[in-house]
Amino acid sequence: MRQRGEAPVRIANCSGFYGDRLSAAREMVEGGPIDFLTGDYLAELTLLILWKARQKDPTAGYAVTFLRQLEEVLGTCLERGIRIVTNAGGLNPAGMAMRVRQICDRLGLQARVMHIEGDDLLPRLPSLLEREPLAHMDTGQPLREAGIQPVAANAYLGAWGIVEALEAGADIVVCPRVTDASLVVGPAAWWYGWKRDDWDRLAGAVAAGHIIECGAQATGGNYAFFQEVPGLEHPGFPIAEVAEDGSSVITKHPGTGGLVSVGTVTAQLLYEIGEARYLNPDVVTRFDTIRLEQDGPDRVRVWGTRGEPAPATTKVCINYVGGYRNSVTFVLTGLDIEEKADLALRSLFAGIGGREAFEQVDVQLIRTDRPDPPSNELASALLRVTVKDRDPAKVGRAFSNAAIELALANYPGFYVTAPPGSEDAYGVYWPALVPRSEVQEVVVTDDGRTIPVAQPPAGEASAPVEAPAPVRAPRGPTVRVPLGLVFGARSGDKGGNANVGVWARSDAGYAWLAEFLTEDRLRDLVPEARPLRVTRVLLPNLRAVNFVIHGLLGEGVAASTRQDPQAKSLGEYLRARVVELPARLLADVPEPAASQNA
Repeated sequence: MRQRGEAPVRIANCSGFYGDRLSAAREMVEGGPIDFLTGDYLAELTLLILWKARQKDPTAGYAVTFLRQLEEVLGTCLERGIRIVTNAGGLNPAGMAMRVRQICDRLGLQARVMHIEGDDLLPRLPSLLEREPLAHMDTGQPLREAGIQPVAANAYLGAWGIVEALEAGADIVVCPRVTDASLVVGPAAWWYGWKRDDWDRLAGAVAAGHIIECGAQATGGNYAFFQEVPGLEHPGFPIAEVAEDGSSVITKHPGTGGLVSVGTVTAQLLYEIGEARYLNPDVVTRFDTIRLEQDGPDRVRVWGTRGEPAPATTKVCINYVGGYRNSVTFVLTGLDIEEKADLALRSLFAGIGGREAFEQVDVQLIRTDRPDPPSNELASALLRVTVKDRDPAKVGRAFSNAAIELALANYPGFYVTAPPGSEDAYGVYWPALVPRSEVQEVVVTDDGRTIPVAQPPAGEASAPVEAPAPVRAPRGPTVRVPLGLVFGARSGDKGGNANVGVWARSDAGYAWLAEFLTEDRLRDLVPEARPLRVTRVLLPNLRAVNFVIHGLLGEGVAASTRQDPQAKSLGEYLRARVVELPARLLADVPEPAASQNA
């Protein structure tokens, strides 16, 4: 058993979302030496899912899959001194902690189980609104003017509650809505005894936490150049070896599938970020200072990260029930696709009172058909119709039955992709900020005591970051090729916004990318972004450009009517667009997988 303070502290991840690979916890514990096992189960959408679970069972509200994983590894973790830190507590960390203790009793094991509270602001919301506007971070509208009834309001907590629990002797720390990176920052800060104003160390740990929080995305999962990744059928999960100075090495257990490279780590650093100043409750991490270098096979060193004092506010994830919705997807085949779509729409709405009968109607004609199609499927397009209303009767069977009644009386070749369905309640995400002083975080020990968690201190911002000397963009003959032949990308959701980060493999490639891929150019390549606000951030150390497309996802993932409501495929769409590329940059094209793995 290693002693606290020995460097590096080895922090392993076994979950990137609620529903991730169940065997990952066992694989991380049995695959090699680690000091901490962490798991991230929460997202903005997950909190709404857990709220729905609590409506059926008031004792629910946590990620039950964690309990199944825990049973497989608990004995080994206690034997080896591996501590467990997870945010699987969700909306009910006390309930999760109780279930963990029941598992310990059933297995005849003794473990100190503690949980954290203080993120749930819903009971205090009326009094809080007397002092704070809780304005929507994107629209600026104050919550009290919105006329909505929130069902959940959870502040993002930081790492110091985890530190306090570990200091009190916890073997297992059950967290509610802490930030994803806090699952790494807390163990590292406790292990080394960092102070609350060790800004650069804390920022380095935030970078490491952001890299491993999504599990196998750091080891080759969802990677743009996936052909380079061996064993992608079953990639290993990531480990952050965090040093005392906050730098880290990202790796995985030997012999596992996947790849840890500067590319895979860069991709994950770009996932779901906005500005270069990445705000966490404990520190502001300057993503424009992060440096990466390959440190051996499946080892990437992350260093140079600068931190600034923690922000005076923390984010609050507010969810409310927006109403009900229903969808039907008509398949249109062969000739006259647009005319068939028009007929289907006119006929559908004529039978249910017109479009104006619903609060919202979304129609998408997805042209997947081809001329002279070589197969029946490639002759088909999809017409997806979604209706929303606060009255469930309007969008329930009355809507779906009206669609099905057209089956023998409408366009030729009529069929739909699924049987008629009932209405489904959907949630809306409302991001807001609240002063840190309004958050009363405590650790609840295994004997029922509460330990208050102090807020980070105030401080001054770091000196301006010096940008690397610019490299001249290559000139000369060009070729028309897909952007993704040379450049990687990763995209995701940030509430109602989408981010897409694009990175280069060489300094020359980055110089061209930074010059070429402007906000206006992105709007040209992604037509859906043309009417929306687009912001761009340059990250020279990562050879990357990050964009945020504001409002692309509407009111958030749970309410979005997009085919891809989390913008997971947006980066791959951008990479598929054909551009005029300097021929010299074709040298950055990766070699085929066969030679890479030879």
